[in-house]
Amino acid sequence: MTIFANTFNLCSGIVLKVSNDKDRLKVKYIFRRHSFMFVEFLSGLFPSMLGATGQAVLWAIMVLGVFITFRLLNIADLTVDGSFAFGGCICVLMIVKYNINPILALLTAGIAGLFAGAVTGIIHTVFDIPSILAGILTQISLWSVNLALVGVSNISLNKAPNVFTAVSKLLNMSGPNAGANANLIVGFIAAALIIGLLYWFFGTELGSALRATGNNEDMIRALGFDVNRGKLIALMLSNGLVGLSGGLVAQSQKYADINMGTGAIVIGLAAIVIGEVLLSRYINFAVKLTAAVFGTIVYFWIRAIVLRLGLNANYMRLVSAIIVFIALAVPVILERMRVRKSYHADI
Repeated sequence: MTIFANTFNLCSGIVLKVSNDKDRLKVKYIFRRHSFMFVEFLSGLFPSMLGATGQAVLWAIMVLGVFITFRLLNIADLTVDGSFAFGGCICVLMIVKYNINPILALLTAGIAGLFAGAVTGIIHTVFDIPSILAGILTQISLWSVNLALVGVSNISLNKAPNVFTAVSKLLNMSGPNAGANANLIVGFIAAALIIGLLYWFFGTELGSALRATGNNEDMIRALGFDVNRGKLIALMLSNGLVGLSGGLVAQSQKYADINMGTGAIVIGLAAIVIGEVLLSRYINFAVKLTAAVFGTIVYFWIRAIVLRLGLNANYMRLVSAIIVFIALAVPVILERMRVRKSYHADI
C-alpha cells in the first residue's frame, strides 16, 4: 500500500507541474486517495473471484442443461427459469420438512426437473404448441407450484445438514473461504461427472440421433427416428440437470426462493456463447461441453469484477444482456472483416 502511495506522490510532484504548494497538496491527496482505493479493490478481488468461481461451477450444471436444448435442438427453452427454482424448492423442502439425506434431496431435485421438462415436451410435441410458448406456459405454472409447495416466497435450511457443510467437515475446512472451497470441490466433481456421462450418452445411437435432430430434423425423421420422442427426452434431460443445479445452489446459499431462477436462461445463453467464442477452434463434443462450464466461470468473473467496481446489483441483467450481445456480435464482425480482407487481397 505504501509503495502505491509513494509512486503516485512521486508522479504528482514530477509529472503535474502545479503553481503553488496548496495545489500540489491537493493533487497529492487525490492521488493518494485513489491509490488506497485501487489497493483496496485488488485486495478484495481474489476473495470475490474465488466466491464467483465457486458459484459458477454450480450454475454450470444448469448451463449444460441449456446447452442440450439450445445447441442440440435449436430451442431456447424458457422452462429453465421455472425448473431451476422448482429444483431448489424441492431440495430444501425435502431436507427441512422430511429430513431426507442432502444427496437424495439433490436427486429429488433432478427428478423434479425431469417432470418439468416432460410437461414442456408434452405440450410441444403432443399438442404442436411452439417450443417457446410451451416453455413459457410451464415456467408460469411452476411459479405457482413452487409457491404452493413452500407456502411462502422462500424457505431456509437454517442449521439443517447439506452437502457443502459435510464436505467442509470431512476435509476440515475453516476460515472465511471454506464455503467457496467447498463449492469448488462439489461443483467441479459434479460438473466433471455430468460432462463424462453426457459425452457417453450422446455417443450412443439414441444420443447421436438427438444431436442429429437439431442439425436436420427432416433427415433424421426420414431415417425412421421418432423426432417427437427425441425432443421429449432431450427436454427432460435438460431440465433434469437444471433442477439438479437449482438444488445445489439452494444448498450452497442455504435457502430456496421461488424467484431464484429468474434470468437463468440469460445466464445460460451468455455462458454458452462466451465459452464458444473463447474455444471456437475446437470442434470435439467433449470440449464443447467443457466450454459451457468455462464460459460460466468467465461470466461469473465478469459479474464479480463489475460488482467490485461498485455497479448496482439491480443492473446485472442489463450487464448480462450486453455480455451476450458482445459475445454474439464479435465473431460476426471478425468474420466480416476476414471476408472483406480476403476480397481485397484477391483484387
